[in-house]
Amino acid sequence: MNAGLTPLWISIRTSLLATFITFFVGIGSAYLVANYQGKWKGLIDSLFTLPLVLPPTVLGFFLLLLFGKNGPMGKVLALMDKSIIFTWSATVIAATVVAFPMMYRSARSAFEQIDINLISAAKTLGLSNWKIFYKIAIPLAWPGIIGGLVLSFARALGEFGATLMIAGNIPGKTQTMPLAIFFEVQAMDYKGAMLWVMTIVAISVVMILILNKWSDKQQEIVGKRG
Repeated sequence: MNAGLTPLWISIRTSLLATFITFFVGIGSAYLVANYQGKWKGLIDSLFTLPLVLPPTVLGFFLLLLFGKNGPMGKVLALMDKSIIFTWSATVIAATVVAFPMMYRSARSAFEQIDINLISAAKTLGLSNWKIFYKIAIPLAWPGIIGGLVLSFARALGEFGATLMIAGNIPGKTQTMPLAIFFEVQAMDYKGAMLWVMTIVAISVVMILILNKWSDKQQEIVGKRG
């Protein structure tokens, strides 16, 4: 591991920021879709879920088309004399895109399980949609939101294909742990690759334990209330 611990720090920073962005965008999108009853609901849901089923290289290709120098976002950035491709910001974008469906699906399922009578009662009492959202919907959906948060972080941490295509493998700049593993193996440095593999496995196990502990705690609270 010639790059030292740099891939670890890049992965942690990228995953944390991607999860932070996904937290707000995912919850907002999930709440809007859960309460939308128009004919485009199926299509919108499919588009939001699409990154979950598409190969990461396909996502990377679309991101290249979007943020490349000839893409719509690339041209806008060029006017400001900026470029996203092959920068740390590109790793965050790739991680956010692949992690978004995890938060979106978890939050949407949680919102849809809320008793509609509670929402109706809140409206009858004169609460605005915004107050219903953060005073009623968010607290009731919180267990599902936390689950989505953990899954989003884990997905962002393991992102490889889209990151490689849009951010490249630049040691000390865009090289995350999954990229380090791939190129260590290519260089026949299996010892270095194994160290990164065990690091990711350890972090993933901790995330799963946190999720399980949270789920058990929520079941205990529900049981006491019952």
